[in-house]
Amino acid sequence: MTAYDAVVLAGGAARRLGGADKPGVRVGGRALLDRVLAACADARTTVVVADPRPTAHPVTWAREDPPGGGPVAALDAGLGHTTADDLVVLSADLPFLTGATVELLLATLRTSGADGVLLTDAEGRDQPLVAAYRAPALRRALAALAAEHDGPGRPGRLAGLPLRRLTAGLVLTRVSDPVASFDCDTWDDIATARSRIREHGHVLDEWISAVKDELGIDLDVDTKALLDLARDAAHGVARPAAPLTTFLVGYAAARAGGGPEAVAEASRKAVALALRWADEKADGKDEKADGRPDGDTAEPHAAPDAG
Repeated sequence: MTAYDAVVLAGGAARRLGGADKPGVRVGGRALLDRVLAACADARTTVVVADPRPTAHPVTWAREDPPGGGPVAALDAGLGHTTADDLVVLSADLPFLTGATVELLLATLRTSGADGVLLTDAEGRDQPLVAAYRAPALRRALAALAAEHDGPGRPGRLAGLPLRRLTAGLVLTRVSDPVASFDCDTWDDIATARSRIREHGHVLDEWISAVKDELGIDLDVDTKALLDLARDAAHGVARPAAPLTTFLVGYAAARAGGGPEAVAEASRKAVALALRWADEKADGKDEKADGRPDGDTAEPHAAPDAG
């Protein structure tokens, strides 16, 4: 993938959340900001425009002038810390954004010839804060907008301007994605996001992502293989063998240098062992308590006749 930078806007007032710290609200056990940072973890530089806070991924911090000056001023402040020609611009309240969506935006940008590519939501509305832009075009548009509003005593000339004033001067391509573009503006939105993450089709992937983020692990493994291993250990040995075995597989993979290949090899060995164990268990069902196979009716040898 060609190098890109990311700017994440996380300094809004969250008025519809009653002034709550929206980037820190947790969905699926992770702060909304951390979920967004995970989606753009491949960025060469990630700038978060907000007051500094602990994050799961390293970032550069910036602040618009004046603080709370709105998205255009925040974007301008973040852009000043980037150097890549391709720029991903995101809000900090996107619970379902993934790295795959970021890759799609960038790939579309590089083949479209447009100044930017943005997502549209379920109602077809533009989402300029879930987008990829050509940084030179964005800088030109910001400079033109600043010049338009320049004047004595107006150091914060971009403050308060809506994003549509900026994007109106750009040639844009649009990609529809109602899920990735879903943002959390209200507590009802937060409740919807939390509920969806716990649905059967999503909960496992969400849990694995949350655990990797919490532990600082960036490792893609074959989840199905690990689940099959846990199943075989539980059925072939005993139920507690499943979590203990998967733990030992992880430990062995780490000792072997880590990486998906090490996990796969350790899993393969453990599965083979579990299947051998299960085979022995099955064979044992065909034997009597005294160790003789079924069908062996021979009586024990009688003691020699004393007489």
